[in-house]
Amino acid sequence: MGNQNLVIAMKKFLYRFYAFLFNFAAAVFPLKENRAAFISMHNENFNDSLGEVTREFESRGFECVRITRRDLDAKAGNIFRVLDFFFRKSRLLATSKYVFLNDNFMPMAFCNFKQGAVVTQLWHAEGAFKRFGLAIEQPESVRKNEIACNKRLSFAVCSSKAVIPIYAQAFGLRYGQVLPLGAPRADYLLKEGNAENARKKLEMLYPALKGKKAVLYAPTFRDTKEENEKLLSNFDFELFKKEFDEEYVIFVRLHPQIHEKAALPPFVFDVTDYKDVRELVLACDALVTDYSSICMDFSLLSKKTVFFAFDEEKYTKDRNFCFDYKTELPGGIAKTTGEVVELLRAEFDAEKNEKFRRRNFDFLDCNSAKRVADAVIEK
Repeated sequence: MGNQNLVIAMKKFLYRFYAFLFNFAAAVFPLKENRAAFISMHNENFNDSLGEVTREFESRGFECVRITRRDLDAKAGNIFRVLDFFFRKSRLLATSKYVFLNDNFMPMAFCNFKQGAVVTQLWHAEGAFKRFGLAIEQPESVRKNEIACNKRLSFAVCSSKAVIPIYAQAFGLRYGQVLPLGAPRADYLLKEGNAENARKKLEMLYPALKGKKAVLYAPTFRDTKEENEKLLSNFDFELFKKEFDEEYVIFVRLHPQIHEKAALPPFVFDVTDYKDVRELVLACDALVTDYSSICMDFSLLSKKTVFFAFDEEKYTKDRNFCFDYKTELPGGIAKTTGEVVELLRAEFDAEKNEKFRRRNFDFLDCNSAKRVADAVIEK
Protein backbone atom coordinates (compact mmCIF):
# COMPACT_ATOMS: atom_id res chain seq x y z
CA MET A 1 0.00 0.00 0.00
CA GLY A 2 2.90 2.32 0.83
CA ASN A 3 4.51 1.73 -2.58
CA GLN A 4 1.22 2.38 -4.32
CA ASN A 5 0.79 5.70 -2.51
CA LEU A 6 4.36 6.63 -3.46
CA VAL A 7 3.66 5.93 -7.13
CA ILE A 8 0.48 8.05 -7.00
CA ALA A 9 2.34 10.91 -5.32
CA MET A 10 5.14 10.72 -7.90
CA LYS A 11 2.64 10.82 -10.78
CA LYS A 12 0.96 13.89 -9.30
CA PHE A 13 4.31 15.63 -8.96
CA LEU A 14 5.31 14.82 -12.57
CA TYR A 15 1.92 15.95 -13.93
CA ARG A 16 2.32 19.31 -12.21
CA PHE A 17 6.01 19.63 -13.13
CA TYR A 18 5.19 19.06 -16.81
CA ALA A 19 2.34 21.59 -16.59
CA PHE A 20 4.67 24.14 -14.94
CA LEU A 21 7.07 23.88 -17.90
CA PHE A 22 4.15 23.98 -20.35
CA ASN A 23 2.58 27.04 -18.75
CA PHE A 24 5.90 28.88 -18.66
CA ALA A 25 6.40 28.24 -22.38
CA ALA A 26 2.81 29.25 -23.17
CA ALA A 27 3.35 32.56 -21.36
CA VAL A 28 6.67 33.33 -23.06
CA PHE A 29 6.48 31.99 -26.63
CA PRO A 30 3.97 32.78 -29.40
CA LEU A 31 1.52 30.29 -30.91
CA LYS A 32 2.80 28.71 -34.14
CA GLU A 33 0.02 28.62 -36.73
CA ASN A 34 1.76 25.91 -38.75
CA ARG A 35 2.56 23.60 -35.83
CA ALA A 36 0.43 20.64 -34.74
CA ALA A 37 1.10 18.34 -31.80
CA PHE A 38 -0.06 14.72 -31.54
CA ILE A 39 -0.14 13.04 -28.12
CA SER A 40 -0.19 9.23 -28.03
CA MET A 41 0.74 7.81 -24.65
CA HIS A 42 -0.84 4.38 -25.31
CA ASN A 43 -0.08 3.69 -28.99
CA GLU A 44 3.37 4.90 -29.84
CA ASN A 45 3.19 3.30 -33.30
CA PHE A 46 0.57 5.81 -34.49
CA ASN A 47 -1.45 3.11 -36.26
CA ASP A 48 -4.82 4.57 -35.29
CA SER A 49 -6.96 7.65 -35.98
CA LEU A 50 -4.28 9.87 -34.47
CA GLY A 51 -1.73 8.48 -36.92
CA GLU A 52 -4.02 9.04 -39.90
CA VAL A 53 -4.64 12.67 -38.92
CA THR A 54 -0.90 13.16 -38.30
CA ARG A 55 -0.16 12.02 -41.84
CA GLU A 56 -2.90 14.28 -43.20
CA PHE A 57 -1.38 17.31 -41.46
CA GLU A 58 2.10 16.35 -42.67
CA SER A 59 0.78 16.19 -46.24
CA ARG A 60 -0.40 19.79 -45.81
CA GLY A 61 3.03 21.00 -44.80
CA PHE A 62 2.48 21.36 -41.05
CA GLU A 63 5.28 20.90 -38.55
CA CYS A 64 4.06 17.82 -36.69
CA VAL A 65 5.26 17.09 -33.16
CA ARG A 66 4.83 13.52 -31.90
CA ILE A 67 4.63 13.02 -28.13
CA THR A 68 4.57 9.37 -27.06
CA ARG A 69 5.28 7.10 -24.12
CA ARG A 70 8.54 6.15 -25.84
CA ASP A 71 9.77 9.58 -24.77
CA LEU A 72 9.59 8.40 -21.17
CA ASP A 73 11.39 5.09 -21.69
CA ALA A 74 14.69 5.48 -19.82
CA LYS A 75 15.33 1.74 -19.51
CA ALA A 76 18.17 1.92 -22.00
CA GLY A 77 19.72 4.78 -20.06
CA ASN A 78 18.41 7.37 -22.50
CA ILE A 79 17.80 10.07 -19.92
CA PHE A 80 18.19 12.72 -22.61
CA ARG A 81 14.96 11.57 -24.25
CA VAL A 82 13.10 11.94 -20.95
CA LEU A 83 14.55 15.42 -20.47
CA ASP A 84 13.50 16.26 -24.03
CA PHE A 85 9.95 15.16 -23.25
CA PHE A 86 9.71 17.52 -20.30
CA PHE A 87 11.71 20.54 -21.44
CA ARG A 88 11.55 20.74 -25.25
CA LYS A 89 8.35 18.94 -26.16
CA SER A 90 6.34 20.74 -23.47
CA ARG A 91 7.36 23.99 -25.22
CA LEU A 92 6.42 22.62 -28.65
CA LEU A 93 3.05 21.46 -27.31
CA ALA A 94 2.41 24.82 -25.62
CA THR A 95 3.04 26.67 -28.87
CA SER A 96 1.07 24.35 -31.20
CA LYS A 97 -1.98 25.85 -32.86
CA TYR A 98 -3.53 22.39 -33.20
CA VAL A 99 -3.35 19.63 -30.60
CA PHE A 100 -4.71 16.11 -31.05
CA LEU A 101 -4.79 13.16 -28.65
CA ASN A 102 -6.21 9.64 -28.64
CA ASP A 103 -6.66 9.16 -24.88
CA ASN A 104 -6.35 11.11 -21.66
CA PHE A 105 -3.11 13.02 -21.08
CA MET A 106 -3.28 13.77 -17.37
CA PRO A 107 -0.79 16.70 -17.23
CA MET A 108 -3.37 18.59 -19.31
CA ALA A 109 -5.45 18.97 -16.15
CA PHE A 110 -2.99 21.64 -15.07
CA CYS A 111 -2.06 23.11 -18.49
CA ASN A 112 -3.28 26.53 -19.59
CA PHE A 113 -3.45 26.49 -23.38
CA LYS A 114 -2.88 29.72 -25.25
CA GLN A 115 -5.88 31.56 -26.64
CA GLY A 116 -6.46 30.31 -30.18
CA ALA A 117 -5.16 26.78 -29.58
CA VAL A 118 -7.53 24.06 -30.82
CA VAL A 119 -7.46 20.82 -28.82
CA THR A 120 -9.22 17.78 -30.33
CA GLN A 121 -9.84 14.37 -28.78
CA LEU A 122 -9.82 11.64 -31.48
CA TRP A 123 -10.11 8.74 -29.01
CA HIS A 124 -8.67 5.31 -29.82
CA ALA A 125 -11.83 3.43 -30.73
CA GLU A 126 -14.60 3.76 -33.27
CA GLY A 127 -18.32 3.86 -32.59
CA ALA A 128 -19.60 3.10 -29.12
CA PHE A 129 -19.26 -0.36 -27.58
CA LYS A 130 -18.54 -0.13 -23.83
CA ARG A 131 -19.15 3.12 -21.99
CA PHE A 132 -16.00 5.06 -21.14
CA GLY A 133 -14.63 8.26 -19.68
CA LEU A 134 -16.98 10.15 -17.38
CA ALA A 135 -19.78 7.68 -18.17
CA ILE A 136 -18.23 5.04 -15.91
CA GLU A 137 -17.38 4.93 -12.22
CA GLN A 138 -13.88 6.17 -11.36
CA PRO A 139 -11.82 6.95 -8.28
CA GLU A 140 -12.55 10.52 -7.24
CA SER A 141 -8.97 11.71 -7.85
CA VAL A 142 -8.93 10.26 -11.38
CA ARG A 143 -12.33 11.72 -12.19
CA LYS A 144 -11.30 15.16 -10.96
CA ASN A 145 -8.23 15.19 -13.22
CA GLU A 146 -10.20 13.80 -16.15
CA ILE A 147 -12.83 16.52 -15.86
CA ALA A 148 -10.07 19.14 -15.77
CA CYS A 149 -8.43 17.58 -18.86
CA ASN A 150 -11.70 17.55 -20.77
CA LYS A 151 -12.27 21.24 -20.04
CA ARG A 152 -9.25 21.92 -22.25
CA LEU A 153 -10.92 20.19 -25.22
CA SER A 154 -12.30 22.22 -28.11
CA PHE A 155 -13.76 19.17 -29.85
CA ALA A 156 -14.09 15.40 -29.80
CA VAL A 157 -14.47 13.40 -33.01
CA CYS A 158 -16.79 10.40 -33.34
CA SER A 159 -17.65 8.05 -36.19
CA SER A 160 -21.41 8.62 -36.47
CA LYS A 161 -24.20 11.00 -35.46
CA ALA A 162 -25.86 8.20 -33.51
CA VAL A 163 -23.05 8.11 -30.91
CA ILE A 164 -22.78 11.89 -30.33
CA PRO A 165 -24.66 11.70 -26.97
CA ILE A 166 -22.33 8.94 -25.74
CA TYR A 167 -19.18 10.92 -26.59
CA ALA A 168 -20.63 14.12 -25.15
CA GLN A 169 -21.28 12.35 -21.84
CA ALA A 170 -17.89 10.60 -21.84
CA PHE A 171 -15.96 13.87 -22.27
CA GLY A 172 -18.34 16.29 -20.56
CA LEU A 173 -18.85 18.26 -23.78
CA ARG A 174 -21.78 20.00 -25.43
CA TYR A 175 -23.29 18.14 -28.39
CA GLY A 176 -21.97 20.84 -30.73
CA GLN A 177 -18.41 20.09 -29.65
CA VAL A 178 -18.70 16.46 -30.79
CA LEU A 179 -17.97 16.24 -34.51
CA PRO A 180 -19.40 13.17 -36.32
CA LEU A 181 -16.80 13.20 -39.08
CA GLY A 182 -16.05 9.48 -39.24
CA ALA A 183 -13.17 7.43 -37.81
CA PRO A 184 -9.84 8.32 -39.50
CA ARG A 185 -8.60 4.89 -38.41
CA ALA A 186 -11.19 3.37 -40.74
CA ASP A 187 -9.60 5.12 -43.74
CA TYR A 188 -6.72 2.65 -43.61
CA LEU A 189 -9.00 -0.37 -43.22
CA LEU A 190 -11.10 0.62 -46.23
CA LYS A 191 -8.30 1.74 -48.55
CA GLU A 192 -7.99 -0.43 -51.64
CA GLY A 193 -4.97 -2.74 -51.63
CA ASN A 194 -4.28 -2.68 -47.90
CA ALA A 195 -6.10 -5.97 -47.26
CA GLU A 196 -4.12 -7.81 -49.94
CA ASN A 197 -0.83 -6.42 -48.65
CA ALA A 198 -1.66 -7.33 -45.06
CA ARG A 199 -2.55 -10.89 -46.06
CA LYS A 200 0.68 -11.34 -48.02
CA LYS A 201 2.70 -10.04 -45.08
CA LEU A 202 1.01 -12.40 -42.62
CA GLU A 203 1.49 -15.38 -44.94
CA MET A 204 5.20 -14.58 -45.21
CA LEU A 205 5.50 -14.53 -41.42
CA TYR A 206 3.28 -17.60 -40.93
CA PRO A 207 3.56 -19.96 -43.95
CA ALA A 208 0.99 -22.33 -42.38
CA LEU A 209 -1.65 -19.73 -43.34
CA LYS A 210 -1.23 -20.24 -47.09
CA GLY A 211 -4.31 -21.86 -48.60
CA LYS A 212 -6.32 -21.51 -45.39
CA LYS A 213 -8.58 -18.99 -43.72
CA ALA A 214 -7.50 -17.14 -40.57
CA VAL A 215 -9.46 -16.59 -37.38
CA LEU A 216 -8.30 -14.07 -34.77
CA TYR A 217 -9.09 -14.80 -31.11
CA ALA A 218 -8.87 -11.48 -29.28
CA PRO A 219 -10.34 -11.52 -25.76
CA THR A 220 -10.28 -8.43 -23.60
CA PHE A 221 -8.75 -8.24 -20.13
CA ARG A 222 -10.45 -9.12 -16.83
CA ASP A 223 -10.25 -7.30 -13.50
CA THR A 224 -7.82 -9.56 -11.65
CA LYS A 225 -4.46 -11.10 -12.43
CA GLU A 226 -5.83 -14.55 -11.60
CA GLU A 227 -8.67 -14.18 -14.11
CA ASN A 228 -6.30 -12.96 -16.82
CA GLU A 229 -3.91 -15.86 -16.23
CA LYS A 230 -6.78 -18.35 -16.64
CA LEU A 231 -8.39 -16.54 -19.55
CA LEU A 232 -7.06 -18.73 -22.36
CA SER A 233 -7.84 -21.95 -20.49
CA ASN A 234 -11.51 -21.36 -21.27
CA PHE A 235 -10.91 -21.85 -24.99
CA ASP A 236 -10.47 -25.45 -26.16
CA PHE A 237 -7.79 -25.05 -28.80
CA GLU A 238 -7.52 -28.81 -29.33
CA LEU A 239 -11.20 -29.01 -30.20
CA PHE A 240 -10.82 -26.08 -32.58
CA LYS A 241 -7.91 -27.84 -34.31
CA LYS A 242 -9.88 -31.07 -34.58
CA GLU A 243 -12.83 -29.29 -36.21
CA PHE A 244 -10.97 -26.80 -38.41
CA ASP A 245 -7.46 -28.16 -39.00
CA GLU A 246 -7.83 -28.12 -42.79
CA GLU A 247 -9.78 -24.86 -42.93
CA TYR A 248 -8.54 -22.33 -40.37
CA VAL A 249 -5.30 -21.12 -38.81
CA ILE A 250 -5.91 -19.53 -35.42
CA PHE A 251 -4.12 -16.43 -34.12
CA VAL A 252 -4.34 -15.11 -30.56
CA ARG A 253 -3.99 -11.47 -29.59
CA LEU A 254 -4.26 -10.60 -25.92
CA HIS A 255 -5.19 -7.16 -24.62
CA PRO A 256 -2.21 -4.84 -23.89
CA GLN A 257 -3.18 -4.85 -20.21
CA ILE A 258 -2.44 -8.60 -20.03
CA HIS A 259 1.33 -8.70 -19.75
CA GLU A 260 1.79 -12.43 -19.21
CA LYS A 261 3.33 -14.42 -22.05
CA ALA A 262 0.67 -16.76 -23.36
CA ALA A 263 1.20 -20.52 -23.02
CA LEU A 264 -0.27 -21.76 -26.29
CA PRO A 265 -0.21 -25.03 -28.25
CA PRO A 266 2.34 -25.06 -31.11
CA PHE A 267 -0.37 -24.79 -33.77
CA VAL A 268 -1.70 -21.51 -32.29
CA PHE A 269 0.17 -18.33 -33.20
CA ASP A 270 0.58 -15.57 -30.62
CA VAL A 271 0.32 -12.14 -32.31
CA THR A 272 -0.06 -10.10 -29.13
CA ASP A 273 3.12 -8.18 -29.98
CA TYR A 274 2.23 -7.69 -33.65
CA LYS A 275 2.72 -3.94 -34.10
CA ASP A 276 -0.27 -3.03 -36.24
CA VAL A 277 -3.54 -4.67 -35.23
CA ARG A 278 -5.17 -3.19 -38.33
CA GLU A 279 -3.11 -5.54 -40.50
CA LEU A 280 -4.40 -8.50 -38.50
CA VAL A 281 -7.96 -7.27 -38.95
CA LEU A 282 -7.46 -7.00 -42.70
CA ALA A 283 -5.67 -10.36 -43.04
CA CYS A 284 -8.05 -12.46 -40.91
CA ASP A 285 -11.35 -13.83 -42.18
CA ALA A 286 -13.20 -14.04 -38.88
CA LEU A 287 -12.98 -12.85 -35.28
CA VAL A 288 -13.64 -14.56 -31.98
CA THR A 289 -13.80 -12.09 -29.10
CA ASP A 290 -15.84 -11.50 -25.98
CA TYR A 291 -16.36 -7.84 -25.04
CA SER A 292 -13.64 -6.13 -27.08
CA SER A 293 -14.34 -3.16 -29.35
CA ILE A 294 -12.14 -4.78 -32.01
CA CYS A 295 -15.46 -6.19 -33.23
CA MET A 296 -16.08 -2.69 -34.67
CA ASP A 297 -13.35 -3.26 -37.26
CA PHE A 298 -14.74 -6.61 -38.36
CA SER A 299 -18.27 -5.19 -38.56
CA LEU A 300 -16.96 -2.28 -40.65
CA LEU A 301 -15.44 -4.79 -43.11
CA SER A 302 -18.53 -7.06 -43.01
CA LYS A 303 -16.55 -9.97 -41.57
CA LYS A 304 -17.98 -12.56 -39.20
CA THR A 305 -17.57 -12.13 -35.43
CA VAL A 306 -18.38 -14.75 -32.79
CA PHE A 307 -18.69 -13.50 -29.22
CA PHE A 308 -17.24 -16.12 -26.86
CA ALA A 309 -18.81 -14.82 -23.64
CA PHE A 310 -18.27 -17.76 -21.28
CA ASP A 311 -18.49 -15.41 -18.26
CA GLU A 312 -21.14 -13.06 -19.65
CA GLU A 313 -23.24 -12.83 -16.49
CA LYS A 314 -20.26 -11.99 -14.29
CA TYR A 315 -18.58 -9.63 -16.73
CA THR A 316 -21.63 -7.64 -17.79
CA LYS A 317 -22.86 -7.23 -14.21
CA ASP A 318 -20.47 -4.33 -13.58
CA ARG A 319 -19.97 -3.17 -17.18
CA ASN A 320 -22.08 -0.56 -18.91
CA PHE A 321 -22.45 -1.29 -22.61
CA CYS A 322 -23.81 1.32 -25.00
CA PHE A 323 -26.49 -1.12 -26.18
CA ASP A 324 -28.11 -4.39 -25.16
CA TYR A 325 -25.31 -6.95 -25.30
CA LYS A 326 -27.61 -9.93 -25.84
CA THR A 327 -29.61 -8.54 -28.77
CA GLU A 328 -27.64 -5.89 -30.66
CA LEU A 329 -24.24 -7.49 -31.30
CA PRO A 330 -23.18 -7.97 -34.95
CA GLY A 331 -22.69 -11.70 -34.35
CA GLY A 332 -23.77 -14.70 -32.30
CA ILE A 333 -22.93 -15.37 -28.63
CA ALA A 334 -21.21 -18.63 -27.61
CA LYS A 335 -20.69 -19.98 -24.11
CA THR A 336 -18.48 -22.95 -25.08
CA THR A 337 -15.84 -23.64 -27.72
CA GLY A 338 -18.27 -26.10 -29.31
CA GLU A 339 -20.74 -23.25 -29.79
CA VAL A 340 -17.93 -21.11 -31.24
CA VAL A 341 -17.37 -23.85 -33.83
CA GLU A 342 -21.07 -23.95 -34.69
CA LEU A 343 -21.29 -20.18 -35.12
CA LEU A 344 -18.19 -20.05 -37.31
CA ARG A 345 -19.83 -22.63 -39.56
CA ALA A 346 -23.16 -20.80 -39.59
CA GLU A 347 -24.13 -18.40 -42.35
CA PHE A 348 -22.99 -14.79 -41.86
CA ASP A 349 -25.91 -12.62 -40.68
CA ALA A 350 -25.35 -9.69 -43.05
CA GLU A 351 -28.56 -7.89 -42.05
CA LYS A 352 -27.70 -7.89 -38.33
CA ASN A 353 -24.15 -6.75 -39.03
CA GLU A 354 -25.31 -3.98 -41.36
CA LYS A 355 -27.64 -2.60 -38.68
CA PHE A 356 -24.74 -2.48 -36.21
CA ARG A 357 -22.42 -0.94 -38.79
CA ARG A 358 -24.89 1.78 -39.80
CA ARG A 359 -25.26 2.80 -36.17
CA ASN A 360 -21.53 3.21 -35.65
CA PHE A 361 -20.19 4.35 -39.04
CA ASP A 362 -21.61 7.17 -41.14
CA PHE A 363 -18.74 7.24 -43.63
CA LEU A 364 -17.14 4.48 -45.72
CA ASP A 365 -15.19 6.73 -48.09
CA CYS A 366 -11.59 6.82 -46.74
CA ASN A 367 -11.82 10.60 -46.25
CA SER A 368 -12.36 10.91 -42.48
CA ALA A 369 -8.83 12.20 -41.76
CA LYS A 370 -9.32 14.89 -44.41
CA ARG A 371 -12.71 15.85 -42.93
CA VAL A 372 -11.19 16.16 -39.46
CA ALA A 373 -8.34 18.34 -40.69
CA ASP A 374 -10.69 20.54 -42.73
CA ALA A 375 -13.17 20.97 -39.91
CA VAL A 376 -10.64 21.70 -37.16
CA ILE A 377 -8.67 24.17 -39.26
CA GLU A 378 -11.86 25.92 -40.43
CA LYS A 379 -13.37 26.12 -36.95
